[in-house]
Amino acid sequence: MLKIGLTGNIGSGKSLVCHVFEKLNIPVFYADIEAKKILNNSIVISELINYFGDGILDKNRAAIDRKKMAAIVFNNKFKLKKLNSIIHPRLRIEFEDWCSTFKNSPYIIQEAAILLENGLGKNFDKIIVVSAPKKIRLLRAMERDSMAEAEVLARMKNQWSDKRKEMAADFVIKNDGKQLILPQILKIHQLFSSK
Repeated sequence: MLKIGLTGNIGSGKSLVCHVFEKLNIPVFYADIEAKKILNNSIVISELINYFGDGILDKNRAAIDRKKMAAIVFNNKFKLKKLNSIIHPRLRIEFEDWCSTFKNSPYIIQEAAILLENGLGKNFDKIIVVSAPKKIRLLRAMERDSMAEAEVLARMKNQWSDKRKEMAADFVIKNDGKQLILPQILKIHQLFSSK
């Protein structure tokens, strides 16, 4: 079974591409969704409070307020690195456990926004990058997440440029509104399914 990392910058259309792979019966592990679940772990909450203080808690003081956390880490690379150092080892264990349930699949995909930035590309057999022009990505993210332009731009600063990601990729899916994405996905699917 091949392990495929799928990444792309905010608003590139990673989720759309992953949903197509799922329609082709390919299992997809959504790292960002799983990371949010890990944030609810009591041990993780304690670690985060120890480092960031209890100002990151929600109004009930029972869980991490993700908006507060995002405001802290997306404006400070050191704090983002610390958050990732707490979350990512646990996420890796979750992913490996998840993989063991899909041994009969020709390949599986892990979708993660900052896969390459965190040096995790080496954990995969192949890397797919979903790419779109910055203006398109900005508008998509603002509309999808009801975020202000400044918030989206702050997140973009923590991501590699599309060009740099494409250079690190084995495959690039262009989601620029000019090229059809389905033929691009099917070509990759056929290649991985034939191994």
